[in-house]
Amino acid sequence: MDATHGAGQARSRRKAGPHSGSNHSKDLRTHRPEALYGALDLGTNNCRLLIATPADQGFVVVDAFSRIVRLGEQLGQTGRLSDAAMSRTIDALRVCANKLKWRKVTKSRLIATEACRMAGNGADFIARVEAETGLALEIIDRETEARLAAVGAEPLVEAEAETALVFDIGGGSTEVLWLQRNGQRFEIAAWTSLAAGVVTISERFGGGMDVTPESFAAMCAHLRPMLQDFARQVESVTGRQPVPSHLLGTSGTVTTIAGVQLGLPRYDRSRVDGCWLNSADIGKVTGDLLSFTYEQRAANPCIGRERADLVLAGCAILEEIRLAFPAERIRVADRGLREGILTQLMKQDGTYGRPQ
Repeated sequence: MDATHGAGQARSRRKAGPHSGSNHSKDLRTHRPEALYGALDLGTNNCRLLIATPADQGFVVVDAFSRIVRLGEQLGQTGRLSDAAMSRTIDALRVCANKLKWRKVTKSRLIATEACRMAGNGADFIARVEAETGLALEIIDRETEARLAAVGAEPLVEAEAETALVFDIGGGSTEVLWLQRNGQRFEIAAWTSLAAGVVTISERFGGGMDVTPESFAAMCAHLRPMLQDFARQVESVTGRQPVPSHLLGTSGTVTTIAGVQLGLPRYDRSRVDGCWLNSADIGKVTGDLLSFTYEQRAANPCIGRERADLVLAGCAILEEIRLAFPAERIRVADRGLREGILTQLMKQDGTYGRPQ
């Protein structure tokens, strides 16, 4: 799964703040945490790394990296990862390897998702990555990917909610999960992984440079049966209408829409992560973006040239999610797989939420 923004590379250099409600306030420039954990997510579109230390109520990110690599470029047409895409990705992974080594990370999990799952040379690429960078990546299945996304997003499920639909629109796949309250916790009652992401849908319908109302409608028509099938599954499993208390989106699409709707002069995670949008706002932003030219989309500071050809494919996926699971509100999460990995690793060690 992928989630990034036009300002992704600039954001990769910043030191991130607390996650999961932490109020940790130690100065990490002078304090060297005893335990550092790493989480790497190599998706169809992006390569992203977080390095974090346990802290009050969760963890604090001490280093981060994000780069658009488009590993899955043309994968739908050829069935293989291209030489150029693999070279771009290995360059990014070398940066990650250096950060993990320099930070002396004590425990990490390094995952690869849809592009490496689907490519005929995916396993060979993973072996090449280890030979050239020293990183041993793990290709995870779709169920593991969905569950990690849920773990990463769960802190943003509204405390009073009875149900929530969590979705992660990635580059090559989209994970959708129905969470249902069980006492003080939420459990996954149903989930699906759609073989449709911003890269695959964009390439299938003309590449994303010149999206017309007709091609956008064709995207939606292609996606609609997939989401309607899952809505029927939810209704069958839960015995209730598939109308969640709220939606919770963790993806570059939904964070981009939030940035555009808020009118941010540049992408600002602190303004976006955890914010609420209503359904009408999302529909308006989608309509505005559809009326823009490629150059106008690229000029928006929350989209940028690297996402301008992909954002409308993401909007089409989001439109069909909203249609199948009509909720008045959506919460936006600038977090996902990496946060889920870090949470799991720390809980396994009994260090989650314990300041260093």
